[in-house]
Amino acid sequence: MKQGIIINLDKPRTLRYGMNALAKIEAITGKSVLSLEMDKLGVRDLLAIAYGGLYHEDKTLTIEKVGNLIDEHSNIVEIAEKLGKALSMAFGEDKTEQETETGET
Repeated sequence: MKQGIIINLDKPRTLRYGMNALAKIEAITGKSVLSLEMDKLGVRDLLAIAYGGLYHEDKTLTIEKVGNLIDEHSNIVEIAEKLGKALSMAFGEDKTEQETETGET
């Protein structure tokens, strides 16, 4: 199973970006995930990416619910950082970060 990044919201949740999650993000945003630049994304895009990464473990989530979870339990800066790390893992980048975040070596 693809590794992920833990994010603490209402409970610890795992951001994970397999093929289905990436396709879901593309369908929602209308943008290729291969061309996304994290420092140039709008809030709507960040929400879509967070939703896509969390959907695998909770099929009852909606984009609005994810937004509410972030508002109540985190902040946009922390979320953007975690999304960047999780997406890097999905594309095989940032191996050192992956090992640190998941506790694996």
